[in-house]
Formats: sequence, C-alpha cells, structure tokens
Amino acid sequence: MEGLIYSVEDDKDISKIINLTLTKQGYIVKSFYDGNSFFTALRNETPDMILLDMMLPDYDGLDILRKIRNDKKFDDVFVLIISARRMLTDKVDGLDCGADDYIEKPFDILELMSRVNSKFRRIKRTSEVIYGPLKIDNEYHVAFYNDIKLDLTVKEFQILEMLINAKGKVVSREEILNKIWGDYEELQTRTVDMHIKSIRKKINNEDVIKTIYGIGYQVVL
Repeated sequence: MEGLIYSVEDDKDISKIINLTLTKQGYIVKSFYDGNSFFTALRNETPDMILLDMMLPDYDGLDILRKIRNDKKFDDVFVLIISARRMLTDKVDGLDCGADDYIEKPFDILELMSRVNSKFRRIKRTSEVIYGPLKIDNEYHVAFYNDIKLDLTVKEFQILEMLINAKGKVVSREEILNKIWGDYEELQTRTVDMHIKSIRKKINNEDVIKTIYGIGYQVVL
C-alpha cells in the first residue's frame, strides 16, 4: 500500500516510531520536527495525509491546521491530530478547525496503524472516477477517454480531474487557478486556456470540454 504521509512531530523518539511503523506498511513517510520545515515541504509536494502534533517549538498545531484548511489546494488532504492535549475542548477545537481525526498521547501504535490503513483503503476504493467516456484513476494518476490512455502533464491531469468531478457544472478559470496553482495572482487566466487547449488536443474531441465565455469550462457529454 503506497501513499505519502507527512509526520509533524517534535519528539524524535515518537517520530522515529511512527516513521518506521508506517514505512513497513508500505507508505512513504516524511518526518518534520517543526512547522517551518513542514511548510517548506508542503509548498513543493502535497501529501495524502498529515499526522500533526499540536505542540511544536515554532507553531501551535491549530495555527498550522488553519493555514492548511484555508488553502483549497489541500482540501483533500486527510489530517490526523496526534496530541498530548487530552481535554474534550482540545479535541473539539481540533476537529472544528478542520482535522479529520484525533488521537491522544500516549497512543497505541497499532491503533494509529489501523486508522491510517483504514483511511487509505477508502482512498483506494474511491480512486477511480468515471464520467461518460472519461475516466481518471487517482491512484496511478492516469486518465482515459474511450479507454484510450491520455498522455497528460500533471497540471493537465489535475484540471481534467476538476472538470470530471464537477459532473457537468461550470468550473471557473479562477477556481482552477486557485486549486491547482495556489497563489495565482501573478498568473493570467490564459494559463488555464492554454492547458485546456492541450487537453482537448489529446482527447481528440473539441466538444468534450465546452468554453463558457467569461466564466470557465464544463465537460459536456
């Protein structure tokens, strides 16, 4: 089972146990001991899951959580809090700020492993999305049209994924820029248009992706 997990934990002994245990399960685990190194990595690569300690030397865990949930690019990232804060209010605050799950320290490593495995089984079951002749497989990061594999770049795949998940609804250029490029102020909407043009060419059917002038795009089947 493969998936990218970021473990943000300043206790190096606990971090090592988490890393070794989940690596043996087949996951790719990257460990961080502070918020700054975590955010540096996050800007370059988006994980499938984040294991987040609440008390770090440079950041409060809730502040990290808020930053993650305020960026639409990370909407699909599963966040599991692992914390020594055991008050019910702490758990409620974490979940209200956008955490998907919460484990108290000291924790049983088998319980952590079970929760992580359970989440990735659900990811695997929902990794394939089909909409008419279009199909995307998130696990292998490939897309098909009429069962013919499309040779898409990473950005093209992400754009097509957004359009397919919209199920025929219009997706604006601004939504695409914000979701895929994050801080898009320095980019122009023409960037999206160029990628759409390339996707249409690779699908070899100009009518599949319709331009809604002045707004954005939609899949028409």
